[in-house]
Amino acid sequence: MLASILDPTSGVAIVLQILVILGCLLTGTRFGGIGLGLISGIGLVILVFLFGLAPGEPPVSVMLTIVAVIGCAATLQQGKGLDVMMQFAEKLLRKKPEMVTILAPITTWSLTVLCGTGHVVYTMFPIIQDIALKKGIRPERPMAVSSTAAQMGITASPVSVATVSLASILAENAGITHVSFSIPQILMVAMPASLSGVLLAALWSMRRGKDLDKDPAFQERMKDPEFAAQLEGQGQTLIGKTFPPSAYRAVWIFFTVIVLVVILGAFEGLRPSFPDDDGAAKPLSMNLVIQMLMLVGGAVILLACKVDHKKIASTAVFKAGMTAVFSVFGVAWMADTFFSAHLDQLTDVLGEVVAAAPWTYALALLITSKLVNSQGAALVAIAPIGLALGVDPVVVIGFYGAAYGYWILPTYPSDLACIGFDTTGTTRIGKFVINHSFLIPGAICVFTSCVVGSGLAQLLL
Repeated sequence: MLASILDPTSGVAIVLQILVILGCLLTGTRFGGIGLGLISGIGLVILVFLFGLAPGEPPVSVMLTIVAVIGCAATLQQGKGLDVMMQFAEKLLRKKPEMVTILAPITTWSLTVLCGTGHVVYTMFPIIQDIALKKGIRPERPMAVSSTAAQMGITASPVSVATVSLASILAENAGITHVSFSIPQILMVAMPASLSGVLLAALWSMRRGKDLDKDPAFQERMKDPEFAAQLEGQGQTLIGKTFPPSAYRAVWIFFTVIVLVVILGAFEGLRPSFPDDDGAAKPLSMNLVIQMLMLVGGAVILLACKVDHKKIASTAVFKAGMTAVFSVFGVAWMADTFFSAHLDQLTDVLGEVVAAAPWTYALALLITSKLVNSQGAALVAIAPIGLALGVDPVVVIGFYGAAYGYWILPTYPSDLACIGFDTTGTTRIGKFVINHSFLIPGAICVFTSCVVGSGLAQLLL
């Protein structure tokens, strides 16, 4: 028995190593992204020093790309450009308040697509609730699906951590798969797939729950004068606020950078070429292109838009993004150490299963996403394994939507914030925890995205 444990490739040792990894993931999620990265380091040390596995490769290229994107987006936020985008979104919602359950999730999805992070949704929650209440609409209907839509937008954004990670993984594994896909190719599948899921979830949400005037729990709370006064007195809006011209310049600079990323990804002939190790000329990788353009975009916003450089690191976008970087660092390094050591064995055991039932890859990605609470970290951990096991890159792109798995339990910050902003109490966590407001919208979004994405991937790629 001791000999089996000491042999790192034995069945007993592999099971113990898996338990170590799962233990670190489950423990780390209790402490957020930073805690997840730190505690994954414990698992890494155990795998290397106790089981004798050779340390894997940390995802340095992916991490640097994420840092560049976050730096540009955070500079945009500090330059008030993000507020300009929020104000425009609110104007659209207030023009058709009766359609808030459809328009609100489309709006939060679009904001995420443009900014690359679902954390832009926080400002929209009180606005969505205010519009719903004034039209007598149950706030849970637009608010819950808007929260899930914001996270689904990550799988459709050209500058999100997840999309950048997926493009990088496909490029780095081109030697195994003999094919690589650009960000525009990924997005022509991912964008319609993601939006289809959001629209279907929004349509379902229109009739969810009881109207406020027929909801006994809400009507009972309205008997409390203090509660009723609180609802009547609240109402937040960005309409009427004025922003300096520099804020609008920041938005246009950011949009220009996004357009350039898409163009250079679509037409590799526009990128400079350099000799590789074999002397053959190859276009500059999109990882480096994104890093360069995002650094330049952030620099131009900083120089041209009167941004207070001392406060950039204090923005919500910067904090959330750097937390994601740390999470990706620890989780991906630990996972790569394990899977690199046992790839041959896993291929023998799981290769035929994954080849016969590619949906098992999507299931593994979904579960991992829930465990790590990050689409980017889940992709960095699972996508290379799927490719190594023989999953077609086209299938990987088609199942991109499965990277959003943290709707299963209401533990993600945006979901918790959504519950907090809904002062009517209709957006909630149920008695059994699993019966919460985001469960069905999240399931509809992901399932629809995977079905539509898989079909589009087979047709277009």
